[in-house]
Amino acid sequence: MAAGGAEEQQQQRRRLGRLSALSVYRRAAGAERLERRRRGTPLPAGGRRAKARPRRGAARGGGGHELAAPPPSAAVPGRVERAEATPGSAEKKPPGGPAPSPGAPRVRAPVGSTEAKPPGGPAASSVGGVPGLLRRLGLLEDSRRRAAELFRWLVAPVEPGEFAGRHWERAPLLVRRGDPGYYAGLFSTADFDAILRSGEVQFGTHLDVTSYAEGVRETHNPVGRALPAVVWDFYQNGCSLRLLNPQAFSATVWHLLSILQEYFGSMAGANTYLTPPGTQGFAPHYDDIEAFVLQLEGKKHWRVYSPRTDTEVLPQFSSANLTQAELGKPVLEVVLEAGDLLYFPRGFIHQGDCLPDAHSLHITVSSYQRNSWGDLLEKLLPAALQMALEDDVEYRQGLPMGYLGYMGVANSDAADTRRTAFVEKLQRLMKKLVDYAPIDAAVDQRAKSFLHDCLPPVLTQSEKQLSVYGFPAQWQDGSPRNVDILITKDTEVRLLRHGIIRLCNEEAGVMLYYTTENSRVYHKEEPKYLEIDPEYTDSIEFLLSSYPNHVTVDALPCGTLDDKISLATLLFEKGILTTKKPLVQV
Repeated sequence: MAAGGAEEQQQQRRRLGRLSALSVYRRAAGAERLERRRRGTPLPAGGRRAKARPRRGAARGGGGHELAAPPPSAAVPGRVERAEATPGSAEKKPPGGPAPSPGAPRVRAPVGSTEAKPPGGPAASSVGGVPGLLRRLGLLEDSRRRAAELFRWLVAPVEPGEFAGRHWERAPLLVRRGDPGYYAGLFSTADFDAILRSGEVQFGTHLDVTSYAEGVRETHNPVGRALPAVVWDFYQNGCSLRLLNPQAFSATVWHLLSILQEYFGSMAGANTYLTPPGTQGFAPHYDDIEAFVLQLEGKKHWRVYSPRTDTEVLPQFSSANLTQAELGKPVLEVVLEAGDLLYFPRGFIHQGDCLPDAHSLHITVSSYQRNSWGDLLEKLLPAALQMALEDDVEYRQGLPMGYLGYMGVANSDAADTRRTAFVEKLQRLMKKLVDYAPIDAAVDQRAKSFLHDCLPPVLTQSEKQLSVYGFPAQWQDGSPRNVDILITKDTEVRLLRHGIIRLCNEEAGVMLYYTTENSRVYHKEEPKYLEIDPEYTDSIEFLLSSYPNHVTVDALPCGTLDDKISLATLLFEKGILTTKKPLVQV
């Protein structure tokens, strides 16, 4: 009856000449938009092609158009599968031994698929869903332990060490949990609807409406506010909905990512994807991020392919949309169901489509965008060269007269002793450059950028009571009350989190960068920092090394007691320090 009623309503709409949001959009964009456009054909003015690169920190989902079921061997739980190299792939043998932690680039290892057993301990999400899990993690004193336990939960039952050694930057991982409630409370279609009804969602800025059919990928974003009636009409007409930066709208997603970013030491971002049954919204492509696909509702059919060439292994940038003809044989084909996890490294091509009998809602958690050795060297080498130019006269000596006559591509095959001497000189100067490389300063600059990318921390109730955010200053009976922050030499303090500050020695002075005043919207605020007197750097380092233990203000290695109290008060006012006991008893 329900299906027949829906069909009758659709027929009635057609009889009445009702225009869907999708058809209105296409009509407004002009007749040319109705033509099928293949990859590389320019769009008319006002149209938008899917970006070749996602916005910073936002992972992209994939989308294929075939609705074929995966082969039985791809969906067998309880075993680890090996992916064979396929023609056209850049398959390599994995290096020996597991890596201790994510970080160093690696070649691909075999694909893994495993059936999960419910994890135990503080990371189990069976009680209270994800919000309950996050509350329990808040009981851990050390933010680094919180981050490690949350990541353990994310990839469970695979151990983090095994994941780092066999999969990180190497090979996809499929975790079948058989637990539809594993991600309960993280994000839902009801949350999606409530966010739309908040009136704060804008097409393009926060929400993309997409489709992919017959090899054509389109974005259908109107201009302006994304109102529920328009958005859900797009959905009814087969369009996928991508919510960008859901952490700006969902406190639970914000909380999850704010903890994971400390584990990765790199920005953790997310997008959510809602896809109607029997459709998909994205063409095959690869991304420039490490992607963790968390299936929240329904199910989705995924195909994952190895990088086709060595240049596509761990790429710096995402690909343009690819055609089906450009793909080889998938190394993994699977239908994800609620509670399952799919991880694939950057450079692995992927596409996902909905089966006819169910919608799909998933969230893609992403990290490690532009966080490679090469990205560090981009900061390090110019600084090393500047220092060499200042300190070593050999770098300031003029180039040999006449070198243009025997150097350059046109002379590359010439047998000339002057060319040999020229190249040897350059090689020697480049080798000496290592001695001038300010490695730690360059790492600090990377950390500074990371802190600007970071989400602000989500405070537990206890942390609020012990920080400036819970300080009971208020207007009462005609005047302000409880205004004075009375920190003494006996006050016990500690950092709010281990990863919220970074000292950087810069030309303008010593700067302390921090995250507590960041926005949930990416880079909405400028980097937050305090200029610190050099004599305070030892105290900052002391607080970092003492964490998570409390120390008395008097123990800070400053010159005078007034200096100690002044520094502690300043850090407390910025939300960087918490106290062991509330400063004011209310």
